[in-house]
Amino acid sequence: MPPGPAADTLQHEPRRAMPYFRVTVPDPDLPADVRSALAEGLTGLAVSVLRKAAARTIVHLNLVPAGSYFVDGKPLTGTRDAHVEASITAGTNSAAEKAAFIARAHELLSDLLGPLPRAGVALHELHPESYGYHGVTQFDFYRRARNAPAPAPATP
Repeated sequence: MPPGPAADTLQHEPRRAMPYFRVTVPDPDLPADVRSALAEGLTGLAVSVLRKAAARTIVHLNLVPAGSYFVDGKPLTGTRDAHVEASITAGTNSAAEKAAFIARAHELLSDLLGPLPRAGVALHELHPESYGYHGVTQFDFYRRARNAPAPAPATP
């Protein structure tokens, strides 16, 4: 992201960025408790590792039949796998934070789903002018936050 006011705002207010996680697992019968644990675990990592707000974190579980998930051109059979794709706002995380998230997300997947020799985690960084939430681009969200008046001090 080019330097300037938007980049400065992103670096100083990363908690407002909204991540979207799509988790593809070739198991349409994945138990409800595992689904919840995936959603809660990824949300927790978004907060603790990527410094995102839980209230703005979306986790979408995409449970597909094994015959719809291919490895080496062949349908996956006899084992589980998983792939996480995350959309995050460019400029809101350091390389170290992203690496830590990828490592910990892989651990979470393995802990919940068992050994996953091919599991992947991808972070897609989207420019704030091309990524929005609730009808507002991230660029405009940060610009508005930067220009908002400071809250009035509390009176005793």
